[in-house]
Amino acid sequence: MYIPKHFDEPRIDVLHALIRARPLSTLVTLSPGGIDANHIPLHLSDDPAPLGTLRGHVARANPVWSDLAKGGDVLAIFHGPDAYVTPSWYPTKAETGKAVPTWNYAVVHAHGAPRVVDDPSWLRTHLTALTAHNEAAFPEPWHYSDAPAEFTDKLLEAIVGIEITITRLSGKWKASQNQPERNRIGVVHGLRARGGDEALEVAGLVERAGVH
Repeated sequence: MYIPKHFDEPRIDVLHALIRARPLSTLVTLSPGGIDANHIPLHLSDDPAPLGTLRGHVARANPVWSDLAKGGDVLAIFHGPDAYVTPSWYPTKAETGKAVPTWNYAVVHAHGAPRVVDDPSWLRTHLTALTAHNEAAFPEPWHYSDAPAEFTDKLLEAIVGIEITITRLSGKWKASQNQPERNRIGVVHGLRARGGDEALEVAGLVERAGVH
């Protein structure tokens, strides 16, 4: 991933926070037919420090796990909030006309070595952790143990676990850092006026950009 210096986000805690907030990854792998991509929720563990481990599962019918079993590195992409930025929000546009549209976004790339895990005990532990993380925000969280054991045990037979030890982690926070302060303020005001969760999240990124 091309990352100009002013868009680089090197802080591991910030990268981990995005992965946890948006766990649906685009998992890029190499298959016999060429490059492949699957969309898989991955649960992040801090161990081993400092980069951590990603754990997920796929349907046994999905050939991706057979590709992973052959070895080689994979890339998991986690997309943060994004928003279109119109030059009309830049005060400098009215003065010089020298402005063009752009797109602000945050993204994390996690590279690592995969391991396929075909073990019911591992899968139960993984699914318990995955659901606990994603159910935490609900007033009455669903727990893996809420479903009958004979039902979940049958479902376990249809999935295979994936574990990726992260070897390289990079983040790109494109949040108007290359614009003068008054243009950044204009972007924040424009996004907040536009409204919607995504626009508001990007406005927060722009406000925090450059603060390390």
